[in-house]
Amino acid sequence: MALRHNYRNLKIWKLGISIANDISDILLNFPKHERFDLSSQMSRCSISIPSNIAEGSARTDKSFSHFLSISLGSSFELGTQLLIAYHRNYITDIKLKLLEEKIEEFQKMTMGFQNSLS
Repeated sequence: MALRHNYRNLKIWKLGISIANDISDILLNFPKHERFDLSSQMSRCSISIPSNIAEGSARTDKSFSHFLSISLGSSFELGTQLLIAYHRNYITDIKLKLLEEKIEEFQKMTMGFQNSLS
């Protein structure tokens, strides 16, 4: 039987949860008219990051790698959405940089972990 991963012990999952919580916090200050557009998109995207790690952890390594790719895709999508939020003056330069650094760290760690699966 193939080894399964306990997602709760994975640093990438913990970082994903942290990113999702950070996004939830900044969305509280977004304009109401964005509730069904950018806010909703960013919320779904950030939640997708740790969720796909959790779901994939119950699968074989090959399948887990696919879920990690989806999680990575969501992180890159979120990076784009943060830039849009910044350009619309919904977040500060400092908040953008902090979140970009956290997302970049997540991406590097996840790619490294993904490479260890194959």
